[in-house]
Amino acid sequence: MSLVGTTKMLKKAYEGDYAIGAFNVNNMEIIQGIVAAAEELNAPLILQASQGARSYAGHNYIMRLVEAALDTSDLPIALHLDHGDSFEICKKCIDGGFTSVMIDGSHLSFEKNVELTKKVVDYAHNKGVVVEAELGKLSGIEDNVSVKEKDATLTDPVEAEEFVEKTGVDSLAVAIGTSHGAYKFKGEPNLDFERLEKITKRLEGFPLVLHGSSSVIPEFVKMCNEYGGNLPGARGVPEEMIGKAVKQGICKVNIDTDLRLAMTGNIRKELHDNPANFDPRKYLGPGREAIKEMVKRKIKLFGCDGKADEVK
Repeated sequence: MSLVGTTKMLKKAYEGDYAIGAFNVNNMEIIQGIVAAAEELNAPLILQASQGARSYAGHNYIMRLVEAALDTSDLPIALHLDHGDSFEICKKCIDGGFTSVMIDGSHLSFEKNVELTKKVVDYAHNKGVVVEAELGKLSGIEDNVSVKEKDATLTDPVEAEEFVEKTGVDSLAVAIGTSHGAYKFKGEPNLDFERLEKITKRLEGFPLVLHGSSSVIPEFVKMCNEYGGNLPGARGVPEEMIGKAVKQGICKVNIDTDLRLAMTGNIRKELHDNPANFDPRKYLGPGREAIKEMVKRKIKLFGCDGKADEVK
């Protein structure tokens, strides 16, 4: 099966009050684990590669790994650029086979963000590729994204409506209190659901995206720390908050940190328990299985299990 865009996926998700899981990929084992989970639960799937992933693995390797997944699966799968920060990187991915790109101009002024996003939208739509943008800034650090807490800005509902109208973008990532990385909250977790409700009312029927959505599940933080890691105070977004956001118009949920924690924790444990093991297959295998189980958990949380057939 060929790669698909995200338009139909997100439309069905909005209508069905569920969200599509968008999972970051960096290597073969991660892609295999994600696709195996989606296959088992018959879920539509967005595989996404950041600029950092493209730098690490190389564009061609990512494309070939995704093509291998398509050869063994009949799921509807989209390939998305996560946090592209320039027209040039978006163009490379559009021309290079991605079916969806994110242009992140959230670090710019409103006017400059509109200008950059509109430029990407015009180019992408001419090539049949869909575009996600971001309005508001998420704090935290993940991959090449780094925003200090004092510089984080929540999305203004009035600006969101104007932004969508002026750019013609296909989906919008909103800032309502989530953040990137494993250290999302210093105090009690809190998302601005009132703000999300206002945005949803102004953009009725329009798909919204939630970044920085990993829950940093304590058992995996504990596993990492028990077997040589150093993640004191790591904390994420409670899963019940993610579930509530999905019911309020969030149609795509990005997950990266939880995948990293699950994979790393299990690899650390395997190497600790079997110190004579120097075969990558024998420690990456458990890591791949951990990815699969984490993705299954997220797919069920988002409510997109069993939804693949309606997206085809």
